Amino acid sequence: MKPYLIAEIGINHNGSLEIAKKLIDAAVECRFDAVKFQKREIELVYSEEILNSHRDSPWGKTQREQKNGLEFGEDEYKEIDSYCKSKKISWFASAWDSKSLTFLEKFDLSFNKIASAMIVDKEFLNQVSKQKKHTFISTGMSSTKNIDDAVEIFLKNNCSFELMHCVSTYPMKDSDANLMTINALKKRYNCKVGYSGHENGVVVSLAAVGLGISSLERHITLDRTMYGSDQAASLELRGMKELTNSIDKMLIAYGTEKLGNIIDDEIPIAKKLRAHIKTND
Repeated sequence: MKPYLIAEIGINHNGSLEIAKKLIDAAVECRFDAVKFQKREIELVYSEEILNSHRDSPWGKTQREQKNGLEFGEDEYKEIDSYCKSKKISWFASAWDSKSLTFLEKFDLSFNKIASAMIVDKEFLNQVSKQKKHTFISTGMSSTKNIDDAVEIFLKNNCSFELMHCVSTYPMKDSDANLMTINALKKRYNCKVGYSGHENGVVVSLAAVGLGISSLERHITLDRTMYGSDQAASLELRGMKELTNSIDKMLIAYGTEKLGNIIDDEIPIAKKLRAHIKTND
């Protein structure tokens, strides 16, 4: 089964609608099913101390200026909503606080996403699950107890969900992927399990597809050298095409479990290579 493919734009748009639209175009061209953004109310997510601290960026000299520069407001999201509809691709966003979750209700979105950072916030998980939208839950930086608690909340509120195995390093080393966790999550929680990858390249993601994931999320970018903490762990257009084309080939190659499946093209070869063998068949 082909996984649901999510192109994580996140904040790789760098506050530019033009870049966001180009990334949406790339996702459409590469046959992703959805694009995803991130939404924060920075005064709620970050402390005054952090916001006032120094950080050089294209927007100024403080963390506040940098983080404000990366946030889209209602006008930008209305444009994104309209643009995605015109391109016939779904979009949704991971809210990082309750106010952002409420903000996203302005749009008719099919999905919610719990970022790995938010999986430990039980009050927030309750708010999300009470919306009854199918929710992707990333498990980076999480203990088994953290995941147990999240699953319990979504089951209690009768909200459909799937877990997404994730390692929250940017970029992630291949040796840290531990993809067999996907099987462990399936067994423990008896639910769909996807993969949210932050690695360089596509090999680890393809290996996850081979384990039967239900969804695959990868960060995308126009250029991995652009400003931003997520850019280096993202796929450029060439990598996106390699990923989706390779998944198509994998799904074709899997075939069926039928035994004794001699294909037509093998028959003349079998006659030639077995001509010297006497059989009663």
